[in-house]
Amino acid sequence: MILLAQNCLVFETPDGGVPFTPDMISVEVSGQDDHGFGPEFIEQAASAVFHYFKHDQGRLSITIAEFAEAMEKVLAGFSPAPPTPSNAAASPEVRESDLRQIARESGGGFELVFFPRLRHELRQQLSLAPRVLRFRGLRGCVKDLLGARRWTPKCRALQDQIVCFLRECLSAEPRQTGFALVVE
Repeated sequence: MILLAQNCLVFETPDGGVPFTPDMISVEVSGQDDHGFGPEFIEQAASAVFHYFKHDQGRLSITIAEFAEAMEKVLAGFSPAPPTPSNAAASPEVRESDLRQIARESGGGFELVFFPRLRHELRQQLSLAPRVLRFRGLRGCVKDLLGARRWTPKCRALQDQIVCFLRECLSAEPRQTGFALVVE
């Protein structure tokens, strides 16, 4: 038996398995010609998916279909949202989003799909110009993403990461006056 290199992941094929490193992976996006993703962005996304399976999931091998499905979910999370008409008179003062629901909608993609979906939800809610944007269900969301029954230090780290991510996404958006973000 040959020992697999530390940075390799075996891609299962009908003929056996082929070891790959992140820089050996080539991804071609088909479908819409105007997907808006440059080659470097797609390369970074492929590296992130590779890292997710290798380090976060602790996998030694995956199928090409699993890798392709994860790439599809990641790229879909970064697709620009269609513009939403801004009607401040019709928008409520307080908008709420359920973090636990976003985690459920992320399917088996866990954090890999969750964070792009969270960014999309933040942008969508901000387009309605609320005075308060409330994200609720943080604790349940974290436990769902990690598959944890009890609160652990790993849960605390992911909770902090989600709050930090929301702050960073908010700071990247155009400033609104008299706006509050609540995460609970």
